[in-house]
Amino acid sequence: MTSMTFGRAITAGLRDALAGDPKVVLMGEDIGKLGGVFRITDGLQAEFGPRRVIDTPLAESGIMGTAVGLAYRGYRPVVEIQFDGFIYPAFDQIVSQVAKMHYRTHGAVKLPLTIRVPFGGGIGSPEHHSESPEAYFTHTSGLRVISVSNPQDAYTMIRQAVECDDPVLYFEPKRRYHTKGEVDLTLDGALPMGAARVAAPGTDVTLVAYGPLVMTALDAAAAAQDDGVSVEVIDLRSLAPIDYDAVEASVRKTGRLVITHEAAQSGGLGAEIAASITERCFDYLEHAPVRVTGFDIPYPPARLEKHHLPDLDRILDGVDRVMRRPNSLDRTAALEGVQG
Repeated sequence: MTSMTFGRAITAGLRDALAGDPKVVLMGEDIGKLGGVFRITDGLQAEFGPRRVIDTPLAESGIMGTAVGLAYRGYRPVVEIQFDGFIYPAFDQIVSQVAKMHYRTHGAVKLPLTIRVPFGGGIGSPEHHSESPEAYFTHTSGLRVISVSNPQDAYTMIRQAVECDDPVLYFEPKRRYHTKGEVDLTLDGALPMGAARVAAPGTDVTLVAYGPLVMTALDAAAAAQDDGVSVEVIDLRSLAPIDYDAVEASVRKTGRLVITHEAAQSGGLGAEIAASITERCFDYLEHAPVRVTGFDIPYPPARLEKHHLPDLDRILDGVDRVMRRPNSLDRTAALEGVQG
């Protein structure tokens, strides 16, 4: 076990992937000599050369189209999208080519392509630099979508993504790059890429999170425990496909479900999870599932993002709602009613 930051764990995974397979190539804007905006690829071009770690023009559609051609010819390209909001120029390539190539060729062509996407808020970025676009891609058949939340999964799942014969979108929460943890630099005994994990056991409420909000969910579970509520935190890890068996098993035990994500609520992943678990666990639910999400607005300016992102208090309000306990929002409304 080695202690390293989330960002260094991704670097280590990319280095081992490059060393283990000469068909692995990295592509992206400023990823070579500079090492990327977040320095995730720092030192890799010097180690493996400019033919393996390739600086590209500022043209996401062109980067993705080139990666499709490389994957078609048997390479395993790993594309870095510099910031989440920059993925939209490549959207047509991803949904029209990357997602459909295997299907339209009746399985004759595989596209072992990994798309790294730093996503989410929390770092005070300007417009187009903080987005949560995951739902666009979970809606697109033919893509695997994963989101990592800790250094161990950051290492393990980038390795698994590169080795996978399917196209994989690898969403990495940019505000967690400096989080430190112990990392086993092997794949021995690793969870499958499509499996969720129980990040914290509990008996009263199931709290589902992924990516940047798993740490916040764990903090909420600890705070709820102090108030006598036992919260089980499920880290989804895989967003497409979702490990519904793991979520269902937890909800059948707790009878209550809260889902949290930074993306907007309408059409978000939380709605799909709530509907699917209601279908599977209707007779076990003590309360309708509750979503704690970002608001249905364009991502706000940096100085306002703390009001937009789900935090400890908002998640605890969701826990209170499924427990049918007075929460801060209810108390505020009641107080205003008495004063009126």
